[in-house]
Amino acid sequence: MIYLLSLVIIILLFAVGSLLRKVYQLRLEKAPAEAEGRDNSLKTTWGKFDELLTSLLTIHEIGIVNAGTIKKEDFYQTVVESACELINSPRGSLMIHDAQADELKIAASKNISRDVIENTRIKPGLGIAGRAFQTGETIFVTDPQQNNQYKDFIGKEEQKDPFIAIPLKLKDKPFGVLNLHLSREKESFTDYDLKFLTLLAGETAITLENIKLYESLENFYLEMVQTLARVIDAKDSYTGDHAGRARQKARRLAEELHMPEQMLRYVEYAALLHDIGKIGIDGAILSKPGKLTQEEYEEIKKHPAIGYQILSPIHFLGPVAQMVLYHQEWFNGMGYPEGLKGEEIPLGARIVATIDAWDAMRSDRPYRKALSVEIAEDQLVKGSNRQFDPEVVKAFLKLEKAGWPEFEK
Repeated sequence: MIYLLSLVIIILLFAVGSLLRKVYQLRLEKAPAEAEGRDNSLKTTWGKFDELLTSLLTIHEIGIVNAGTIKKEDFYQTVVESACELINSPRGSLMIHDAQADELKIAASKNISRDVIENTRIKPGLGIAGRAFQTGETIFVTDPQQNNQYKDFIGKEEQKDPFIAIPLKLKDKPFGVLNLHLSREKESFTDYDLKFLTLLAGETAITLENIKLYESLENFYLEMVQTLARVIDAKDSYTGDHAGRARQKARRLAEELHMPEQMLRYVEYAALLHDIGKIGIDGAILSKPGKLTQEEYEEIKKHPAIGYQILSPIHFLGPVAQMVLYHQEWFNGMGYPEGLKGEEIPLGARIVATIDAWDAMRSDRPYRKALSVEIAEDQLVKGSNRQFDPEVVKAFLKLEKAGWPEFEK
């Protein structure tokens, strides 16, 4: 329903834009020298509408196309920047209601001092932003310094200019307030300003709901994947929390190798699920303490393909299924199931292969004790260009020696 409403808004905007363009062209054809002032006014109107359309399309694209790759903070900043540009406002802020603390906090801003950002906390009903939030109505303040309700900002500079507080609502329920200050070159906000800002606020609410829905879906997927991973660990009990350890390192290693944001989650899922195919392997083979026979080894080799068969029908796990299928391929082409070589193997699969091998060497097995860090490192280095991607190994060992620090963008 939200996606449909958003699409309808965009279609209507394009339709209105087309009509305005036609009207503008007719006026030029009928009266090329007449009413130059009116012509300039129409030019200005079309220019403002074009700016609005650009802003709405930017926000719309974030909600529909980039919902899974943009952080809320970045989205909020985009809204503030778009709103300020739309009405030539020198300063603005977007406040979001914190339900737990029951107060409004500044989530994004333009030309607002850090002191104000960090210290402004508004209770619903208090101050201008608080009243706009509580009543759900837009409030315009012509002289903030003389208004005793003006408690939204504590900085001297921020108190000088007239401003407008626009509640952000979803299903008639406010969730935040957009505050915009008036340019000193203007005496007041125009009707166009108010109408355009109302449209912008509506699209902002719809887009934010899309982002929230995407996040809820992502959390559901992660919980499902973690459940599957626990099933794997239970089947192959000697590995303990193998999947959990692999997941944390896989995401960090993918960040180190500068994989796209969307792929980070896929690599994370692949690390959790790379051994899911072992569900179809005889438990006696998996827990056998001695050396496997050739027949048993051939049975073990089926687990990547079984994992692929389990995951590939699930649409959102498509890239994950590929990584699972190829995580036993060797960099020199001597692995299985298809004998892929070098960069023919998906990078996510090469990452999982390295982490999987490390975890296997560093874990107790039915047939041996865990290897020392020094021996495990030596084995990875020896396996570079043969079993493992040398660049992945290099990045892995760098992070291992650094203690897997948090990624800093």
